[in-house]
Amino acid sequence: MASDEDIVLYTRKVEKAEKEIVRLQQEVESLTNPSNLLKEGYASPELEQLRAENQKLQFQRAHLKRNIEAEKKRTRDCALDVRGIIEDVFSIAIYAAFPELPNPTILVTPSAKFADYQCNSAMSMAQQIGALTGKKTNPREVAQAIVNHLPETVFFEKVEIAGPGFINVFLKKDFVAKEISFLLTNGVKPPRIQKKKVVIDFSSPNIAKEMHVGHLRSTIIGESLSRLLEWVGHDVLRLNHLGDWGTQFGMLIAHLMDKFPNLLKERPQLEDLQAFYKESKARFDEDEEFKKRAYDCVVKLQAKDPFYYQAWKIIYDISMEVNNKLYERLEVSLNDRGESFYQERMVKLIQELGDMGELETDEGGRRVMSVPPFTVPLMMVKSDGGFTYDTSDIATIRNRLQEEQGDWLIYVVDSGQSLHLETVFAAADKLGWVEKGKHRIDHVNFGVVLGEDKKKFKSRSGDTVRLRELLDEGLKRVESKLVELGRDKELTKDEMEKIKRSVAYGCIKYADLSHNRTHDYVFSFEKMLDDRGNTAAYLLYALTRIRSIARSASISPADVSKAAKETKIDLSHPAEWKLAKCVLRFPEVITRVLDDLLLHSLCDYIYELTTTFTEFYDKCYCIEKDKKTGKITKVNMSRILLCEASASIIITAFHILGISPLDKM
Repeated sequence: MASDEDIVLYTRKVEKAEKEIVRLQQEVESLTNPSNLLKEGYASPELEQLRAENQKLQFQRAHLKRNIEAEKKRTRDCALDVRGIIEDVFSIAIYAAFPELPNPTILVTPSAKFADYQCNSAMSMAQQIGALTGKKTNPREVAQAIVNHLPETVFFEKVEIAGPGFINVFLKKDFVAKEISFLLTNGVKPPRIQKKKVVIDFSSPNIAKEMHVGHLRSTIIGESLSRLLEWVGHDVLRLNHLGDWGTQFGMLIAHLMDKFPNLLKERPQLEDLQAFYKESKARFDEDEEFKKRAYDCVVKLQAKDPFYYQAWKIIYDISMEVNNKLYERLEVSLNDRGESFYQERMVKLIQELGDMGELETDEGGRRVMSVPPFTVPLMMVKSDGGFTYDTSDIATIRNRLQEEQGDWLIYVVDSGQSLHLETVFAAADKLGWVEKGKHRIDHVNFGVVLGEDKKKFKSRSGDTVRLRELLDEGLKRVESKLVELGRDKELTKDEMEKIKRSVAYGCIKYADLSHNRTHDYVFSFEKMLDDRGNTAAYLLYALTRIRSIARSASISPADVSKAAKETKIDLSHPAEWKLAKCVLRFPEVITRVLDDLLLHSLCDYIYELTTTFTEFYDKCYCIEKDKKTGKITKVNMSRILLCEASASIIITAFHILGISPLDKM
């Protein structure tokens, strides 16, 4: 059931709101006599203000009472977002202290140096009050008013005002200890969310071209976001928007027919898709007769001629077999849905847009759609009657909003497509497909991968680096390092293979995700495989070390589970207290990432948790041994539980980031 602390907090909020309502009602009654009304018959400004304040508090009371009833009935199935709780508590105090202030900023941040958390709203509120009244307002006085209106809670040990108006918040150790016990007893739970249908578009390679380093970021970021959204409870549809339709397939089919005359009876061996594509493109650019044949193939393909459609399917199947091997290596899961899926939908879309009067014909004979305030219209139909990326993307967003009933659409696409996607989103809004308050649409943009020369990452020959070559190189580098350390002599062949894959692929993923995705980043195997600093190699090693502590004390998972229910978490040592508070911050980090979709915040947090654990482990003995015999003389079960709580959080974060944990390294 819901915790006693939750119910007590809500009950106290209601009691406070009810007292305030009684006071306001008394004041309203005293102001409603004729002498307090203006000549025109309008109520006095004071009365109108009190009525508004009273209405706000009545709403708050009803809302809080509903929450109490819900809390009493609800089985607790989520983690507490401590920062969110503190923001709620301060919101109540701020609205009670300054009901006349429109949209005050509620700013709460973790504050490891001076307190556990800090509310920094007073300074901006003082400026707002000054602008409203025309008088200079002291931020410390604002802070004091906020503190005076704080409801009693089971979360805070004390609250202090510091500096020009900072409000320092100190958590109760008993509250933190109980939350750690909840984590150990119930597992790592996500924060409470409003569940949505999410449609996420990522990876999206082109058929007949091998995936290269340019597809790395969309694939890794999209997979990690999908895992996060699924873990917190959203219904997620992962879509791979493949480039599998259009003019280029005419040239590919024409070239395929020449190279493999018997292609429908004997499947051709296309071992190098990239070379095949280059050959067909060269013929298309240089041979006019071939170009005409290619266009004829396009027409027949779009008409779904059985022969040409089967030829297209052969190219598609071979390409996806190659792509799926890469997805399997990276543990990426996708539903393939290329531009071909939308072909009939595009035909219907153009007909409807024409009937609505949304299409115009430009000087070049193209049919376009204007999307204010953007000056460049969307080209919906080419002069030759063919469709474009614009047509496909408008049909796609309509499908995701209307047919898939998506509440939240996410496009994991490079920053170079920002203007195009903004135009597509605005077009969907213009056409009435986007419902404000219900739909959320995000472009998760990202920068490019750079080589160590700070230029676009290329191979030594100057070509774009193929993704499979990149992954192979990672495996070779890890194997070389393991052999150098002599681990090949200590590990079995299967263990070596497992470690190679986990470290190589984990390091490639983490190097990407630990950088702010909106920036370019430099790809360096040397840096990402370093087991010092904020790298997957360091975090994987740290996790194996944490997990080995209970094993070395011969403490089984069953022992941990039993102790979690019976052992009180002791947080008297400063290092224990610091680690426990860090563990407790995981839900608020998840909440933040769900808001801004910036995964480097999660990476920063896991690195902070790991370094905090190292500090704890160096200062606090979990197991004590006899110096002569080496036998264990004492096990501090409370500290073992802190180790297990830390490991559980890291393992959960690894799942979200797509990193496979290891038992040994």
